[in-house]
Amino acid sequence: MENIIYITVVFLLAGMVKGVTGMGLPTVAVALLSLVMTPVQAAALLIVPSLLTNVWQLLSGSPVYPLWQRLWPMMAGICVGTGAGTLVGGALAFDAKMASGALGLALVAYAAMGLLSVRWRLRGSEGTMSPAVGAITGAITAATGVFVIPAVPYLQALELEKDELVQAMGLAFTVSTVALAVSLAARGAWQPEAAGMSFVAQLPAVAGMLLGQRLRSRMAPALFRKCFLFALLLLGMHLALDAAWH
Repeated sequence: MENIIYITVVFLLAGMVKGVTGMGLPTVAVALLSLVMTPVQAAALLIVPSLLTNVWQLLSGSPVYPLWQRLWPMMAGICVGTGAGTLVGGALAFDAKMASGALGLALVAYAAMGLLSVRWRLRGSEGTMSPAVGAITGAITAATGVFVIPAVPYLQALELEKDELVQAMGLAFTVSTVALAVSLAARGAWQPEAAGMSFVAQLPAVAGMLLGQRLRSRMAPALFRKCFLFALLLLGMHLALDAAWH
């Protein structure tokens, strides 16, 4: 596959971001890979590194079952939303520019919410909101390959403990990755070449994650996160404007 050096650097960087912040690998990887390939190709490369690092994140804390009992409606919503998005939008198989523009808008929304410190406040509506947020997240996953909006802001709104939040994001990202993999396979978009490269890409992703975890104690995570979000904002604007102009 072409661009192997670029792909390696992208997953190393994406893994480092995840190691420092606890999130961001799929967002960074899909965003940067979409500069040199279509979003569907980027999403196909993402599957193995994303699944590996998110399962690692999920299992690194307390037992998962209590968290699953609370969040299973959201997880079910993610699966339903991804499936529906696959049927409607062809799992990223529609016009490449449209997919790139949708990805750009998702990145802009995510970065803007983070930079503006937008936080939801839930008051007794978790039972209704959880499956709805999951379904919207799944639909956006099917369209763009990115599964942070609105899942991450919603999980932050639940005011979980720090370690619980990291695990909850790991759970949501794991389910989203599996749902995306099924979605891509159902449309014939996860071909042997992409699958093989996805397995290779896990090596720089893990190396980057380990590096990021070591860097976390030597740098200010808040400053790193702001720089990361600002870079995503610029990249999202570039993708959205490029799609609009062409």
